[in-house]
Amino acid sequence: MSRTKHTAAKKPRRKPSAAAAASPATASPHTRSVTAKKTGGPGTPRKLKRPHRFRAGTRALQEIRKYQKTSNLLVPAASFIREVRAISYRFAPDISRWQAEALVAIQEAAEDFLIQLFGDAMLCAIHAKRVTLMKKDIQLARRLGGMGQPW
Repeated sequence: MSRTKHTAAKKPRRKPSAAAAASPATASPHTRSVTAKKTGGPGTPRKLKRPHRFRAGTRALQEIRKYQKTSNLLVPAASFIREVRAISYRFAPDISRWQAEALVAIQEAAEDFLIQLFGDAMLCAIHAKRVTLMKKDIQLARRLGGMGQPW
């Protein structure tokens, strides 16, 4: 059956109060007022359409293409460096100084590892005829990659 567009039934409009009309800053971010309506007099406010909503999955595909084009690091540097310092202090408390290039190299290697792991896990989910990534997919990807279990 073909898809056809239907027009919505018009709802009766009520006039906005004087306080609401005077302060446009309190209006909803999805509604805008425009002056000079065709059927009303000049200065009569009217509402426009809401912003465009994308279909399900469209934004996700746009984000995938966006991140595939960029070569920027995805994890914020400050929080990653804080974690690296905390972990290194747990294993070797006497090592407290890091070169900036070493921290960037560790972050690039970690992000590359995670991207590869999530890619393999997604292939495992697709092989299981699912589109949702689950914990068992990541565990299987780690086992197939020869990394095993960390515990």
